[in-house]
Amino acid sequence: MATGLHGSARTTPRVRAEPQASQETTRSLATRYGLDPKTIAKWRHRTTTADQQMGPSRPRSSVLTEAEEAIIVEFRRRTLLPLDDVLGYLRETIPKLSRSALHRCLVRHGISRLPQGEEKTSQRKRFAETRIGYVHIDVCELRLAQGKLFMFLAIDRVSKFAHVAFLDANTKADGAAFLSEVVEVFPYRIHTVLTDNSLPRT
Repeated sequence: MATGLHGSARTTPRVRAEPQASQETTRSLATRYGLDPKTIAKWRHRTTTADQQMGPSRPRSSVLTEAEEAIIVEFRRRTLLPLDDVLGYLRETIPKLSRSALHRCLVRHGISRLPQGEEKTSQRKRFAETRIGYVHIDVCELRLAQGKLFMFLAIDRVSKFAHVAFLDANTKADGAAFLSEVVEVFPYRIHTVLTDNSLPRT
């Protein structure tokens, strides 16, 4: 039996190929193979004997919105945190987010597995000379159908403790307010804050 066939398939690649090469009429071939003439006509018009992909051409979540998926993807790419950590940090922003919905989202976008280098080499080892409290703050812009959304992210290089906020604008006031949140939320004293050019200076 041929492998890789659709579960409801009534023909094999060999049976599909023969009508494509035959000069017989569609009705004659349908009688010979015991198939509907429409099935014979379908395969005669195709250039391959493989089943076409079933389901939507662009898979999407039935639980998450496009904006929520964009948030999840960008957060994962920026932090490279394990699935359960991502779930913990984003559950407040996306209350309906479940572990299974998160996993499916990461699989759809090809980031369900962390790079091998991240699994084998801890960031703690890279920054062994840095003590806890060294925080990197980054801001990235998410372009969505509904407009722009800015992700403010603070993550400690050593502990990987993180704080994230999603705002409609990236202003000096927003940057200052986020930094105040970070100082309040982090469970230990921050001694160094590193930013890039995307965070407005206050």
